[in-house]
Amino acid sequence: MNVESFREYCLQKKGVTEEFPFDEHTLVFKVCGKMFALCGLERMPFQVNLKCDPEKAIRLREEFDGKITGAYHMSKTHWNTVFAESLPPKLVREMIDHSYDLVVKGLTKKQQQELQ
Repeated sequence: MNVESFREYCLQKKGVTEEFPFDEHTLVFKVCGKMFALCGLERMPFQVNLKCDPEKAIRLREEFDGKITGAYHMSKTHWNTVFAESLPPKLVREMIDHSYDLVVKGLTKKQQQELQ
């Protein structure tokens, strides 16, 4: 998966916004103001940080050693760095979905209802 297909997939989700809160090179995707994905536009190979359930994060890192790692500059318990171009697009989409769903689950009931 490349940066354009990653961006398009993230923006298809309900309530998602994109912004550059850190610098002009780090694209961040949020749902209801909460971050669920980010990527460095100048990093090669293309990689993204995605939120992940801690137990699942460990399993993915073991299964895809070197292609999924603990997220750089983020909580390695809850975030993975995913080398998106070296993994099947379907798997990357599933990880984006998982990240989005975790963030939505943590929203208030009112925010969750507004998304529906």
